[in-house]
Amino acid sequence: MIVDHEKWSNIPLLHVYKEEYKNEQVPVVFFLHGFTSAKEHNLHYAYQLAERGMRVLLPDAHLHGERHESLDEIQLSLRFWEIVLTSIEDVKTLRSECINRQLLSDDTKIALAGTSMGGIETLGCLKVYPWVDVAAVMMGSPGYVQLAKAQMAQYEARGFKLPVTEIERKQILETLSNFDLTKNPEALNGRPVFFWHGQQDTVVPYEPTYNFYNAIKKSYAEHPERFQFKSDQLAGHAVSRKGLLEATDFLAEYLSV
Repeated sequence: MIVDHEKWSNIPLLHVYKEEYKNEQVPVVFFLHGFTSAKEHNLHYAYQLAERGMRVLLPDAHLHGERHESLDEIQLSLRFWEIVLTSIEDVKTLRSECINRQLLSDDTKIALAGTSMGGIETLGCLKVYPWVDVAAVMMGSPGYVQLAKAQMAQYEARGFKLPVTEIERKQILETLSNFDLTKNPEALNGRPVFFWHGQQDTVVPYEPTYNFYNAIKKSYAEHPERFQFKSDQLAGHAVSRKGLLEATDFLAEYLSV
């Protein structure tokens, strides 16, 4: 197995693959990391996926890893949605790079996966990119507007004054609504999606994501196995090994590896 440290269109990433597939058009997985994390922190997922014959790209998010700007956690949190929306654009850029490098053809499947912020980004990508074939979301939330409103209220309750006017706040929420799957769940279009979430999660609340799943699962009635939600009653904001293996098994199954 090869782990190449590369930069594609100024996006630092780890490119993980089995050596015999270096120049082959095998399924590609974009794996997105969490808030304050970095690309190398998800190599355990990449190992499991590459072992199954997939090519895995783990980019550093905007303002994270090699792209950091020495911001503290409060400064980063105030730019959370800037980071999320930049990552969604980065996924589009990386797909174009794969095509230019002849690693993707019209028949090569693409998966998206992520933890926490990366799971949130994955759900935003599902809203706007019909070319994503399958996804795995660990501790993510599809309700961008609801989550942003909750974050704003939390900041203000802690005594922080948000550096935006009321008009700017409204514009931010309008922009986020374009990536909010709860506003248009039909965008899933029957694509396979796996969710994992700990019920004790205090960072990304469990209930909104589970409620979304329950509201949408009837649209998968003919193929319920394509839309799965795995709960862990004891887990907080950390994916268990069982959850990791369930997620990678799901991706491998629907990428036909």
